[in-house]
Amino acid sequence: MNLIELLNNKKVYYISILLIIGNISYSQVHTKHDSLDEFIKSKIDENHIPGIAVCIVKDSKIDWSNAYGWADIENKTSMSTNTIMNIASISKTITATAIMQLWERGQLKLDADINEYLSIHVRNPHFPDVPITIRNLLTHTSSIGDGSAYGESYSCGDPKISLKYWVTNYLTKQGIFYNENENFHSWKPGNKYRYSNVGFGLLGYIVEEVSKVPFNNYCKEHILSPLRMNNSGWHLAEIDTANHAVPYTYINLPKKGNVQALNNNIAHCFYSFANYTDGLFRTSVEELSHFLIAIMNGGVYGNKQILKKSTINEMLTLQIEGNDSQGLCWRKSEFESLWGHGGGDPGISTQMPFNPETRIGVIVFKNNNEGSSFEIAKQLYLSVIN
Repeated sequence: MNLIELLNNKKVYYISILLIIGNISYSQVHTKHDSLDEFIKSKIDENHIPGIAVCIVKDSKIDWSNAYGWADIENKTSMSTNTIMNIASISKTITATAIMQLWERGQLKLDADINEYLSIHVRNPHFPDVPITIRNLLTHTSSIGDGSAYGESYSCGDPKISLKYWVTNYLTKQGIFYNENENFHSWKPGNKYRYSNVGFGLLGYIVEEVSKVPFNNYCKEHILSPLRMNNSGWHLAEIDTANHAVPYTYINLPKKGNVQALNNNIAHCFYSFANYTDGLFRTSVEELSHFLIAIMNGGVYGNKQILKKSTINEMLTLQIEGNDSQGLCWRKSEFESLWGHGGGDPGISTQMPFNPETRIGVIVFKNNNEGSSFEIAKQLYLSVIN
């Protein structure tokens, strides 16, 4: 064998080795993603879920994403990672970001009486001399309750009344939605934890009062635009409703012959409520990942900073003595010490947990609320660290 033949044979040998290594690597990745696909599809079947969109965020970018099923069953519109959904209580993290931006600028204090920032007077009528603070609102210790008026406020389309009108009439004695026993708990502000959606409506109104602009406009300028979340918004009027997932509720009805209409998933309208800053942010998995990347990356996405790293560290610090999960809005899970927030509303289930140390996070959107979205989120997270 001459020298040229020898070199050519060695080249073939090395190329073959590289191809084998490449195939092994590809096979391993492919198998991991296949396993995730199989797991998610099993949950779709088990819980009669119309559609799911998911992503894994790692090292300041989307590491993997996929979507399954239908955003709209009747029109056979596939779910995608760019499909818009109302994301329920994950929305609170956007509201908390707006509040903490004002705090960073020195425009409000976390432990001051909220009445310093309001044109209305808000106190728990059972404790009229005890101030409610912004920290109380952010940690669900305000003693403000979600009364029956809150549940009755859901309606199709965008809200017909303003956030100011809702908050004023819910929290002040002359208001048409006021009920001192339903709207306020019987314990002193700061003494107990009780999840409060209305409390985050009040936080949104505080942003309006301090910034002097409507809450949704404030968010667009100071959060959404810097994060390039250009297709996201709080109101239907702000987004492309043709790309909005239909929310569904599964009803276990008997089959009629061999057909089950819409797989027994009953469609809801695109609904809203006036207390919208607690749960009506509308976005996609793709665009919400920009926000999650910023939170995991010390407040920075691309070359834009929405919060200081020290502010995020404060938000991810336990706030209540004896409570091992509650930060400023954000909550810590026992599973892998993940911080995050989830959400649930009619036809909606969402999760956004992450590890601030490894900067690995996941997002899950489902357009019905059967089964556990956090179970899916855990599996996504485990696929990265194992």
